[in-house]
Amino acid sequence: MKILVIEDESKVGAFIKRGLEEHHHQVDVYTDGVQGQLAATSADFDLIILDIMLPGINGITICRNLRALEVPAPVLMLTALNATQDIVDGLNAGADDYLAKPFHFSELIARINALARRRHSFKQDKEVLTLADLRLDTTSKTASREGQEIILTAKEYALLELFLKNTGKVLSRALIAEAVWGLEFDTGTNTIDVYVNYLRNKIEKGFSGEKLIHTVVGMGYVMKLKGNHP
Repeated sequence: MKILVIEDESKVGAFIKRGLEEHHHQVDVYTDGVQGQLAATSADFDLIILDIMLPGINGITICRNLRALEVPAPVLMLTALNATQDIVDGLNAGADDYLAKPFHFSELIARINALARRRHSFKQDKEVLTLADLRLDTTSKTASREGQEIILTAKEYALLELFLKNTGKVLSRALIAEAVWGLEFDTGTNTIDVYVNYLRNKIEKGFSGEKLIHTVVGMGYVMKLKGNHP
């Protein structure tokens, strides 16, 4: 992992850096709060180890600022032994975990590994499907185009997700019916065409971008950009 350490005690910073590099991590160390915060917002880190008592800007303020800027890296806060209020303030500011000094290096590694597993699990669950300026966040179940939120019914959402997961592929009405409505769907109705038109109106009407859902006569529908062929 790429790890940022913001720690003003040079011996502690060097100890953490040496130990983490022995575990094959890439480590940057800053001893000043201002420079450390700048580094945290200028590059992508997998983890930030942050001391509370720092010159320039303290760790609580840095953590709060990083969360306000939506920096996603987990923050492991280093606190003084028995500093309960610091622990509470750090967690309330957005820290993911804390470790009291002095600490055993094996405990630091265990906490880092736990945070890495938690972050990996979150990233695996989060998925955003896109085509041009159309976005579908499958975690929050929200859609948007040109930055404008699109309100969808449950069936419209399922239909859009199916299209976005199969861009460039022609989807037959039977396949759409099975995927969105289930095996009991009455294929003798025009419900598929009606819902495709509902979805078209919501993701195309009023937007400057090109049409995304295209009819393939005698075969079904395809979601693609105009220059792409199924």
